[in-house]
Amino acid sequence: MSFVTAENIFLSYGSRPILERVNLTAEEGEFVSIVGASGCGKSTFLRLLLAQETPTKGEIRVAGAPPAREPGLARGVVFQRYSVFPHMTVRENIVAGESLRSRWGRFFGTEARAARARADETLARIGLDHVADQFPATLSGGMQQRLAIGQALAAKPRILLLDEPFGALDPGTRLSMHDFLQELRAETGMTVFMVTHDLEEGFKLGDRVLVFDKPRWDPQDPNLNGATITYDFDARDGGIPFQRIKEDTHVLRPT
Repeated sequence: MSFVTAENIFLSYGSRPILERVNLTAEEGEFVSIVGASGCGKSTFLRLLLAQETPTKGEIRVAGAPPAREPGLARGVVFQRYSVFPHMTVRENIVAGESLRSRWGRFFGTEARAARARADETLARIGLDHVADQFPATLSGGMQQRLAIGQALAAKPRILLLDEPFGALDPGTRLSMHDFLQELRAETGMTVFMVTHDLEEGFKLGDRVLVFDKPRWDPQDPNLNGATITYDFDARDGGIPFQRIKEDTHVLRPT
């Protein structure tokens, strides 16, 4: 059984279709990059995976469980803008990520001291131990994004969702973040879905690259049809497409 299954997903906002006939299976530990033109439903699909939104039709299952109706700890998310708590120190942000799994939503006494120790270990791993007592506003963009990823990982999610996580970074910092993410992925073995506008980045980091696009266009009404997965590339094999998805939703596989 596949770890993540999206079956016949449709999503509409009122009468406007956003996604249609989206089908996907992903194995545990896979890194799936998602690319496509602006407005073709990439981030929307990520929100569906997060269970922040519910499909109009179809369902998404993780590990065979019933479809989630709201975000939970099994899914961590990192956005392009650094989703950390500005009023907390760097260490406190990491502790906050882990405390989501505690009974009361925070730690007390010996548990709190142990959580701070684990946070320091995490910060050392992501190269932020020297700024543990500083606030996020004092950090560079790359450091803040490392903190956001570290905070998401502290909650021990089974799936990490990344929405343009490196889009606002300078080229040098972006490359170092690529290395950082690949190292964390190798250590944790978690399943990753990443939306990016950078095709090269998608193939560099992903095991697979999904292309979202609208298979049908009406020049009189560009919003008449929704987007779907039009290509599914195997990035581990030089980008050779192992699924080419036609408009009739039949899948052709190379012989």
